Amino acid sequence: MYATFQFQELIDRALIEDIGTGDLSTKIFPNDLTSMAKLYAKQDGVVAGLELVEQVFQRVDPRIEVCKLVKDGYEVKVGEVVIELNGPLSGILQGERTALNFLQHLSGIATATKRAVDQVSGLSTCIVDTRKTLPGWRSLQKYAVRVGGGQNHRFGLYDAVMLKDNHLTAVGGLTEAVKRVRTTIGHMVKIEVECETMEQVEEAVACGVDVIMLDNMKIDEMLLAVQYIDRRAIVEASGGIQEGQLRQVAETGVDLISIGALTHSVRAMDFSLDIGEIKATTRASWERGS
Repeated sequence: MYATFQFQELIDRALIEDIGTGDLSTKIFPNDLTSMAKLYAKQDGVVAGLELVEQVFQRVDPRIEVCKLVKDGYEVKVGEVVIELNGPLSGILQGERTALNFLQHLSGIATATKRAVDQVSGLSTCIVDTRKTLPGWRSLQKYAVRVGGGQNHRFGLYDAVMLKDNHLTAVGGLTEAVKRVRTTIGHMVKIEVECETMEQVEEAVACGVDVIMLDNMKIDEMLLAVQYIDRRAIVEASGGIQEGQLRQVAETGVDLISIGALTHSVRAMDFSLDIGEIKATTRASWERGS
């Protein structure tokens, strides 16, 4: 789970971006108008981000009552209601789009992750994310991956070493890069190296790295690499792997499959909000629209 207070600034920025100096559309409603509303799924999928939805509406107007009917990770069906709202109509409508933006995006990630995880069901391979995330959203997006049954790769440049082609080129090769980085990190930090050829795989094993990424390798190359590594390092497959290829890649014996598309280009899950019974404290205020 995540602590929603960590994302209060993000929520506030999103609301300011949308509402700005005031919602011009809800000026047609009297101040005492209240309503019930239901937020429901328009497609099957895995729900993620309900706490953020609650925080959005509470931030717009603390008088809005939010009742969550399911929990994050729940597999919802078309038409199922996930949240019921009760409170000032203006506040509900002002928070609607921001709340849906959070919910739809995070649920889209959770749903896509669940599909990927299902593709490798029964095998020991784990589906993991990458750093290809929206600025400011990384923790939330990685949370949604976990909700969908996946696991997280490193969170940033600060919690693990990954030596890629540019690092290797800049210092004269893989062995030299690993040698140099070991002089700058503590003993608790893992080292991963990106390998595009079997020669690099052999060199990485000789260097005793913790994780070897097989980057854009063909299936037969992955199989040879996994057999050669023989558990001497964790093996990660990466590089444009499509959903239909996941099972075949996992069957090579790799430990991890990293998928950037889970966060950088995922399709949002569709939700909608419908207003129900509307009430006004006085009929006169509703009739004069004050």
